[in-house]
Amino acid sequence: MLCSKCVLPESPPDIRLDDRGVCNICRAEQTSGPAETRRKLLETDFVKILKITKGKHKYDCLVMCSGGKDSTAGLYDMKKRYGMNVLAFTFDHGFEIEDALTNVKNAVEILDVDFLHYRSSFLKDVFARIVSSRSPAVMCHICSIWYMQLTFEIARRYDIPLIVAGWTKGQTERVQTKTKRGETAPASEFGSMAKATQNFLMDLRKDPKYKNFPTSIDEVIRLAGKKHKSMVISPHWYLDREADEYVDLISRELNWKYPKLSYPAKSTNCLMNFLSVHRSLKHFGFTHYHVEASNLVRMGVLSRDEALKMLEINYDKELINSIGEILGIENIYDL
Repeated sequence: MLCSKCVLPESPPDIRLDDRGVCNICRAEQTSGPAETRRKLLETDFVKILKITKGKHKYDCLVMCSGGKDSTAGLYDMKKRYGMNVLAFTFDHGFEIEDALTNVKNAVEILDVDFLHYRSSFLKDVFARIVSSRSPAVMCHICSIWYMQLTFEIARRYDIPLIVAGWTKGQTERVQTKTKRGETAPASEFGSMAKATQNFLMDLRKDPKYKNFPTSIDEVIRLAGKKHKSMVISPHWYLDREADEYVDLISRELNWKYPKLSYPAKSTNCLMNFLSVHRSLKHFGFTHYHVEASNLVRMGVLSRDEALKMLEINYDKELINSIGEILGIENIYDL
C-alpha cells in the first residue's frame, strides 16, 4: 500500500502509514512546515559561492558528469552560464551505458572543456559479493560512496575548491540529518537500507583489498576534509526551472539524447542500476528513486500521478539475468 500523499510504500520500521493512509514522512513534513514555505535557495546565492572560488585555481570547479540530463545541464551551466573554468569528470565502474557516454563525449567536445574519464572494474567483485551473500545492501549506495571518495581525490589532486553535481531539488530534502554529535545520519526512510549497506561494508573491509573502503558518505566527507577542502553543490538547487526546459537546451546545444532504456523513466543510469532497483524493491519495497520522487511531490515539483508514472517498472527478468551473467551469477533475478 502506498502513502495517499506521496509515493512511498508502507515498509516498517522506516515507513509507516496511519489510518488515513498517510506515511510518517509526510506527517513529519506537515509538522515542520511545507517545504515550499521554507527559504528558497536563489541563483544569487549560487553566484556568491562561485565568486569565492572563481579564478583562484587552475580549475574553478570539478563537474561530475554521468551523461544524464541533470549533470549535463550542470556542466553546461558552469561553462556557458557562469563562465567557469571547468574540469569535467566521469566515473565509470564498467557498467555505464553507451548512450550516456556518448552524451558526455558530445558535451565536453562542444563545450571544449578539459575532461577525465575514470574507468575501473573495482566494484564488479563487490556487486557479485552482495548478490552471492544474499545481502540486502544497496548497490547504488555503495557506488555513491565509491564515486564520491574518488571525486574528492580528483579534486585534491588538481587543487579544485568546488565540486559540482547534478543533484535535483528532490535529492536535497531529507537525504540526511544531523545527529547530536554533529555528524550526518541517513533520513529515516533510508534507515534499514543504510544499516544493511553498512553491515555489508564492515564485513567487506575484513578483506585486505577493501580495508580502506568507507562505510558511509559521512566517512568519505570526514576523511576527504583532512586532506583537502572542497565544497559540493548543485546548480539545480538554486535555479527555478523545470527539467523539460534544460533538456530542450542541452538537446539543442549539446546534441544530448535520452537513452533507449533507463529507470526511472526519462533518466540516465548505468546498467547495474536495474539490478540495484530490482533488489531494493525485493528487500525493502521501494528504492531511493521513490524517496526522491516523494520529496518532489511534497515540494510541488511533481504531481503524485507524474511520480507514479515515472516509477513504473520498465525492465524484465531477461534483462536482470543478463546483468547477472556479467557478474558470473546465473538466474540472478530470483536470488
